[in-house]
Amino acid sequence: MRSRHQLHMRYSSLLRLRYDGEFGEAAARREPPSAEASAVAPAFEIQWRSSANEIPGDAWRRCFPPPLEGLWLYSALEKAELEDQFRFAYGLVMRGSEIVAIAPVFEAILPISLVAPRLVDWALRLGGRFLRHLRFQKTLFVGCPCSDEGTVGMVPGVRLADFAGLLQQALWERAREGKAACLVWKDFPESAWPALRALSREAGLGEAVSYPGTRIMDIGSDFESYLGRLTANRRHNLRKKLRLSRDHVDVTVELVSNPDAACIEEIWRLFQNTYERATTKFERLTKKFWEAVCQQAQSRVIILRERSVGKAVAFMLVIMQGQRAINKFIGLDYGLGTKAYLYFRLWEEFIRFATQAGAEEVQSGQTAYRAKRDLGHALVPLNNFFRYRNPLIQLIALSFAKRISWSSLDEDLAHAMRSRGWSSRAE
Repeated sequence: MRSRHQLHMRYSSLLRLRYDGEFGEAAARREPPSAEASAVAPAFEIQWRSSANEIPGDAWRRCFPPPLEGLWLYSALEKAELEDQFRFAYGLVMRGSEIVAIAPVFEAILPISLVAPRLVDWALRLGGRFLRHLRFQKTLFVGCPCSDEGTVGMVPGVRLADFAGLLQQALWERAREGKAACLVWKDFPESAWPALRALSREAGLGEAVSYPGTRIMDIGSDFESYLGRLTANRRHNLRKKLRLSRDHVDVTVELVSNPDAACIEEIWRLFQNTYERATTKFERLTKKFWEAVCQQAQSRVIILRERSVGKAVAFMLVIMQGQRAINKFIGLDYGLGTKAYLYFRLWEEFIRFATQAGAEEVQSGQTAYRAKRDLGHALVPLNNFFRYRNPLIQLIALSFAKRISWSSLDEDLAHAMRSRGWSSRAE
């Protein structure tokens, strides 16, 4: 049965920085709107849904048009049997009977090591089981565990600022009801910062730098034109790696849609190889996820096979969203050694596919920054906006947040920041 949480937009939508999160005295003191203003102001309300498929497809298409990742991704996540990691829900912003915005949210246990400076994580580890509740906290996130950027999808003509206070109140009450220690607007891009910073002043949110996304806005019309957009040094290095790879291992290339069970098994094995080597781990994707996501119309899988034996040695999951191609996930066989340069062989095939499919830009995620810098990516600043239910922990978190930078989050990113070619705007 659908749960419905109705909250009408009022002029006094300020939240005080208290444990209970109710409306504050500052809101009560604010003058109410005039009768004339009330007559023309849009009346929003929030309703909750527990499944993406409970929301009409037309609403998803209007709120999450390409290049945003919408219904197909959340449906795949719900089919992936991730209940031990995440619990998904969807806040609908209603204007009368019309859905004007969709806010995907999920609950998860957040390891503090993902965001805190290494010294802070080390200090909390020293506390052992006595401080475990600070190292792993139940958190309500606005956004998606498998998207580069946090998004509240909106129909044309509606702005986040129009309903942010109302949505924050509904989120805060949901966090309290679910006994979440913290509420986080996860990985929101610069376009959302003005609205979220205004909300932060009203609702007592903190702000912290997050892992940046990576993107190339103009990849050219084919692989050679992409190469022409790289600096001479990067172009030379990429060509050299591709030449060395071809000398080291002979591969065939497959482009697969809707792979069969045997192919999924190969993808799963390669993905596990790469996941186990990752230094930053948030979600643990299941084989069910791959079965679900690879069936989507937007999905393609690039597979490299060692020609002599037919064994899959690398794959990339590619998502086509309008004119954006997303390098979503990869998996590699590390047994072939570093001279195989399989990542760069995948990248070449990815660019060839993307340009042939009509993509103008590519998006490549929040890891492997050193390699992505060499491939011509720009960084996409993303920030988290947070509030702990416990005011003392919130004050401590606000202090720590000031010390978080790109360099403190990732060693590859820190190395890239010290090198030429990337700005340190988020520092």
